[in-house]
Amino acid sequence: MSSGVSYEKAISKFTKKRIGEVLLAENLVTTEELEEALRLQKKQGGRLGQILVNQGIVRAEDLVRILTNQYNVPFVDVKIETIEPTALQLIPEELARKHSLIPINASGDSLTVVMAYPDDIRALRDIKAMSGKKVEIALGIPSDIENAIDMYYRSTNEIQEQVNRFGAASEEDTEVTPELIARTPVTQSLDLLIQQAIRDRASDIHLEPQEHHLRVRYRIDGILYDMFSLPKSFHTPILSRVKILAEMNIAEHRRPQDGQFSVKVGDRDIDVRVATFGISHGERATLRILDKSLTLFALSELGLSHRALNSYESLLSNSYGMILVGGPTGSGKTTTLYASINKLNQNEVNILTIEDPIEYRFSGINQSQVNPKIGVTFASGLRAILRHDPDIILVGEIRDRDTAETAIQAALTGHLVLSSIHGNDAVGVIFRLMDLGIEPYLISSTLLGIVAQRMIRRVCSNCPTQYQPSVEEHLAYNLELQEELTTAFKGKGCHLCAGTGYRGRTGIFEVLVMQESIRRMLLSNSSAEEIKEEAIRRGMITMRQDGMMKVREGITTVSEILRSVVSTD
Repeated sequence: MSSGVSYEKAISKFTKKRIGEVLLAENLVTTEELEEALRLQKKQGGRLGQILVNQGIVRAEDLVRILTNQYNVPFVDVKIETIEPTALQLIPEELARKHSLIPINASGDSLTVVMAYPDDIRALRDIKAMSGKKVEIALGIPSDIENAIDMYYRSTNEIQEQVNRFGAASEEDTEVTPELIARTPVTQSLDLLIQQAIRDRASDIHLEPQEHHLRVRYRIDGILYDMFSLPKSFHTPILSRVKILAEMNIAEHRRPQDGQFSVKVGDRDIDVRVATFGISHGERATLRILDKSLTLFALSELGLSHRALNSYESLLSNSYGMILVGGPTGSGKTTTLYASINKLNQNEVNILTIEDPIEYRFSGINQSQVNPKIGVTFASGLRAILRHDPDIILVGEIRDRDTAETAIQAALTGHLVLSSIHGNDAVGVIFRLMDLGIEPYLISSTLLGIVAQRMIRRVCSNCPTQYQPSVEEHLAYNLELQEELTTAFKGKGCHLCAGTGYRGRTGIFEVLVMQESIRRMLLSNSSAEEIKEEAIRRGMITMRQDGMMKVREGITTVSEILRSVVSTD
């Protein structure tokens, strides 16, 4: 959607009134201040309004307000405006810097440009000729436009430069070898893709070959975004480079492969987990980014409500039994487990782990990693751990019956066992264990409790705005909390959140404590619905209820809760 007016229309209505006269009329400057600014302008050049802003006499916001009337164009705040990559591609950075402007939107045959000086007729005509589109203009604050140019052009141009260099090199070299990859721009381009992903807070990079190009997507705050479209000739070399770094078989294209490598970005140590898989147009790769420099969360920082946190910490105070964290892939289970063993880490206890992979290294905790190539699985690793006198055991994930049975036996023999498992909700985890072949009496006698969770996006703290919820949002909120949704917030969209309205994530949780009544119901073959009703009667807050409480606090939106948690009622 356009944010400006056509430059022909704006030019035709430019007022002839001098800016100094307007500033005087609005009492924003004194006669003496204006005369001094005019002397400076005559001596050093430049625009009068900007001179007054630089001297601290006039605020940039006040100047822009006046100029919108002078130029008859709308004001656009580029700090919160979504700037489209397709628009940036139409105007080179040099022209944008020279004339202090930035293109923000390309729609159909129109291009919207935010300018510090909309009366720069030559720049406007150059933009129209270069883009081949009708130009619509808006007014922006010069310093904000300069910052936007720095932010949006730099990484895009660096990657495109590497692509262009590779395009020239690929015409000469036909055989892809490690030596070729090491001396071509693809090495730098992969580095740039990873660096940009880290700047954008991405958790994953997806390299997806399409029929005519290589699609690059980043997962940011749990959502996939299209980032770059690279030439198809880029696919084989960049995938080969990834495989070499991850110590994978460069010649194998049919079988899925897994690997890992480390890079240093600035002063940050980054681990990258790699998985490849063949699809119709070639071999795709997913790169999971694990930032080892990130601070480990404490339990109190995960998003647990006061009641849920007390319940969970009470579970962790047990000396034996099993505690499970349930949820789908990407729901933050590992973060919760790490926060848990970090709290339990004391000199007088022996904590051992079996993980896949080790995502964070603890001081004082004995961590080991699954390695199927030498026969170390979760189950075999867990059996080995039991011979090393553990007090607390962390099993990265229960995926099969063998692992589940071994974990149950460890809990029965006086160890506190923590693990993750896939399940839609807390009660669903119980039935997942039964699906794996675990008898209800074993679950009843060993399971202390379950934490089920999801990750949800937070409303961007830079652009929150109050809005009127829809009827559907009112109904969904009321269904969970039996109260009216009187105040709701969402993100307007800004450069910090890439126009999404969300920035960062937190968790929503439900903590099921295996009380005696629930154990009896499990042994009497009660249904999932009946057990869930009993858990709620005993004080369990469901994930949807926890989510709506965070809506009430302005942390997230109803639509985000509905997207993240499918009702199991």
